[in-house]
Amino acid sequence: MKIGFIGVGNMAKAIINGWLTFGELDPQNIYVHSAHPQNYQSYAQQNNLVALGSNIEVVKQSEVVFLAVKPKILPEVLNEIKEAVSTRKTVLVSMVSGFSLNQISDSLGGKKYELLRIMPNVNVELHAGVTALAKGAFLTAEHYQELKRLIEQLGKATELPEEDFSTFVALAGSSPAFVYLFIDALSRAGVKYGLNKKQSTQIAAQAVLGSAQKVLAAKQTPWELIDTVSSPGGTTVAGLLAMEEAGLMTAVVKGVDATIAKDKENN
Repeated sequence: MKIGFIGVGNMAKAIINGWLTFGELDPQNIYVHSAHPQNYQSYAQQNNLVALGSNIEVVKQSEVVFLAVKPKILPEVLNEIKEAVSTRKTVLVSMVSGFSLNQISDSLGGKKYELLRIMPNVNVELHAGVTALAKGAFLTAEHYQELKRLIEQLGKATELPEEDFSTFVALAGSSPAFVYLFIDALSRAGVKYGLNKKQSTQIAAQAVLGSAQKVLAAKQTPWELIDTVSSPGGTTVAGLLAMEEAGLMTAVVKGVDATIAKDKENN
């Protein structure tokens, strides 16, 4: 499959890097272009991708094109590639927050284009990501399954209605930053009690990794798993009560609320 990327920012690179390390895609079948030549040309050269001179050329060379640009410039990009998409009948995969499938279709003239909307998170680079999928009305079952299989190489994929994408952004797209903050807080507490920062961070990160794997593998809920770690009158209970007194759960929910509100504001 020949795959194009219009826009080569951090998320596009995370997806491409994930595919390249998986080894199934030939880098010479990945075409890239963005508004920043110094960025996409050097990245293409480093990874043996094909750098092209325009967005239209990406469409002409590709069977599937990922739209990975900032929301404010998507209308301009869609207007630019409209004719090429119509002629080539390229499948378009949008990674752009705040633009629905209907808005993209309308921008392209309302024709029956094959569209897929996705929302990945940065962990796709490590094949440990999670990606939301919303299928366009005219995307064929064959193309959908092929794209889903490619995306599942990078982690989990879950089908969601578009109206739930803002919630997904908070729970999966922004949450790596929340988890990094938690790991850093644990690490700093370790430093407070005499560990060096590198060692403390490694301990905290490994504990979070193992705990996440436990949640995914277990039949119990996370709340039930807390009980398996908490001995009556023990150290874990003391720590949990102190965190709750400081408002940990409320702070997390408020962080998710703010993320969802901001994403909807941008829609």
